[in-house]
Amino acid sequence: MELAYYSDYAVRLVNTEEPARNKDALTSVEAVRDLFGGEASQMARRATDADVTRFRSVRARLRAVFTAADAGDQTHAVDLLNSLLLEFPVSPQISGHELLDDEGRPRWHMHLADHPSNATAGYAAIAAMGLAFHLTEFGADRLGLCQAAPCRNAYLDTSTNRSRRYCSDRCATRANVAAYRARKRLETERSASTGRTADTSQESTTPTDR
Repeated sequence: MELAYYSDYAVRLVNTEEPARNKDALTSVEAVRDLFGGEASQMARRATDADVTRFRSVRARLRAVFTAADAGDQTHAVDLLNSLLLEFPVSPQISGHELLDDEGRPRWHMHLADHPSNATAGYAAIAAMGLAFHLTEFGADRLGLCQAAPCRNAYLDTSTNRSRRYCSDRCATRANVAAYRARKRLETERSASTGRTADTSQESTTPTDR
């Protein structure tokens, strides 16, 4: 498994909150456990009510990384991510017992070992390391926040020309429709203004009956 895959852990956690809409899906231990998915059930089972608050704290720090990167401040984004890596270290290990090739031999790959004291530490370590691999492989400018206000969900740009601006096709469509309507509204206003200007000009040049 590519270690950059783990960067999805960071995106998943950040997007449990929609600050502009005052929405937060991270409100219970069940929500915490759902973040782990099916591949880390052992770690998820460690989650307790105390992890809800701890996860929110890590979420805020991960969002700060995306915010800095989205604003073009790559150095600050890296500094913030490094602080997470120092606080939540991981132990990379070679794994392969669960993946076999056609001849029954292990398909060796790197795996982030799980030795944390609590569920938050385990998740934070994986999310931070995955995001670090993604950043160093593809660039800090590949970390973004959706431009379709008020969304602001985090995303990882994997496009070939670094052109991604939205977290989903839905947001992209919504933004394009809004931009189209804004252009049509501006054209209508300009047309109306031009018509009023022409009328005023015509009135000023019309001879007055004596």
